Amino acid sequence: MSKDKLTPGYTPVGNLIPNLSLSRAAYHGRPTDDARLLARTGELRDASFLHSDPWRVLRITGEFVAGFDALAELGPAVSIFGSARIAEDHPWYRAAEHTARRLVESGFAVITGGGPGVMEAANKGAFEAGGISVGANIELPHEQGTNRFVNLPLNFRYFFVRKTMFVKYAEGFVIFPGGFGTMDELFESLTLIQTGKLGNFPVILFDTAFWSPLVDWIRASVLDGALIAPHDIDLLVVTDDIEYIIESLVTCYRQNCAAVETPSLIKS
Repeated sequence: MSKDKLTPGYTPVGNLIPNLSLSRAAYHGRPTDDARLLARTGELRDASFLHSDPWRVLRITGEFVAGFDALAELGPAVSIFGSARIAEDHPWYRAAEHTARRLVESGFAVITGGGPGVMEAANKGAFEAGGISVGANIELPHEQGTNRFVNLPLNFRYFFVRKTMFVKYAEGFVIFPGGFGTMDELFESLTLIQTGKLGNFPVILFDTAFWSPLVDWIRASVLDGALIAPHDIDLLVVTDDIEYIIESLVTCYRQNCAAVETPSLIKS
């Protein structure tokens, strides 16, 4: 991928709306709440902060409650992950936008992290198709913004709460190329499925050229080293075909999920 297609750094670009609530740490030059919670020693873990831990538990509980309340009646949805650093003219942006549009046309809502790049593209496709476009924004050390195509925004200060929303309300996962955050979401999904914590939902990697080296390494080093079971590799699907993605998600929902839902929600 050429460097001129990347959004430099994390500078807010394009269609982001400044998220003042999640930018307070950046504006005031203080650690994020996640950093404070996970710190073990040093200034972040002074006596005054130790005394406030019980209140942080309440804040965490509040984030779970707010997320559950907002998404409890969402209906079938798909979580889309991918790089925040690509511009609107990148092929991955256009592919994510088209994928989200087709998902909405097939009866799904779309869940993303609410930021730029692939997230913006997916929210745009869902929004312009008239669907529910969820954006689960997270507090980070730098200024945050929510893309303007989100019509169901959520704010989180704790990654583990946010990640719960990504997996709890999804019928499948579409993973576009991305960096460490995307990889984290990919392997989080795989681990939850592998360990039986989550249903056997599709985990679909878009862009064969990007993902095949990773899958080849997993097969050659991890599988051949007997570090995963042979059927675990089957949890990963790699494709360049958007219509195959849609077909796989619709088929899975009908076969495995629709028994407790309204089948007519998913369109032919």
